[in-house]
Amino acid sequence: MQSAFKLARPLRRISGPPHRAFSISSRRAEHFLNANQATFEKVTASTGTNERVVLVDFYADWCQPCKILSPILEKVTANVETKTGSGRALDLVTVNTDEEVVLASQFRISSIPTVVAFKDGKPVSQFVGALNEAGLRQFLETI
Repeated sequence: MQSAFKLARPLRRISGPPHRAFSISSRRAEHFLNANQATFEKVTASTGTNERVVLVDFYADWCQPCKILSPILEKVTANVETKTGSGRALDLVTVNTDEEVVLASQFRISSIPTVVAFKDGKPVSQFVGALNEAGLRQFLETI
């Protein structure tokens, strides 16, 4: 009887309230990969209400610089501690310019990769070409 009590005791400690892994952030960064027009509009329009910056990566599957930049963008925006110069958290939207031609033309994308930063629902800054991680972090400091 006493040994059953000892086995049940650790189970009570384990069944306590769960611990949140990301308690320092109200919301983890979100990635919307290969977004269509509706997803793009929904995510970029919501930036004014949630104090976040959305980076929109216009790319194409055949583009070699895009293949270099995409993993860097995903890595940097996935880190919840990464913030912009204004202290805002980041989300990432990727748009395939071959599939979303209207969206690419709406923002006059003529070279890829092009990354446009949206703050408060409006485009505020952009860069063209592949940057390394340090260059991307410098860009984020300006937003």
